[in-house]
Amino acid sequence: MEERFISSMIQCYFIALGVIMGGALIGSIGAFATGEPPLTLMGRIANRLRIWAVVAAIGGTFDAISNFERGIFEGSTIDIVKQILLIITAMGGVQTSLVIIEWLIQEEIE
Repeated sequence: MEERFISSMIQCYFIALGVIMGGALIGSIGAFATGEPPLTLMGRIANRLRIWAVVAAIGGTFDAISNFERGIFEGSTIDIVKQILLIITAMGGVQTSLVIIEWLIQEEIE
């Protein structure tokens, strides 16, 4: 695999992790400001941000669809494999951040 692709995978992982962690932490500040329980709401926000973190990490849905289309219609299966690996890496970042947030709030995220 190319060195550029591996660096892209690492960036994808940390972007997804950052979207969940940042969104949940900043959202809990808003919950505190409105008088709601911040730690409980942090878990709910993290759960709702899952798909958006993956989409943000892979660079938007149109690039992913374009890569899948190129792989299917032009016979470039390596593009499909690379895109699937990026999505799996982003899901790993999301799962890592959910585990960290569960550890932080001491509650189970649905």
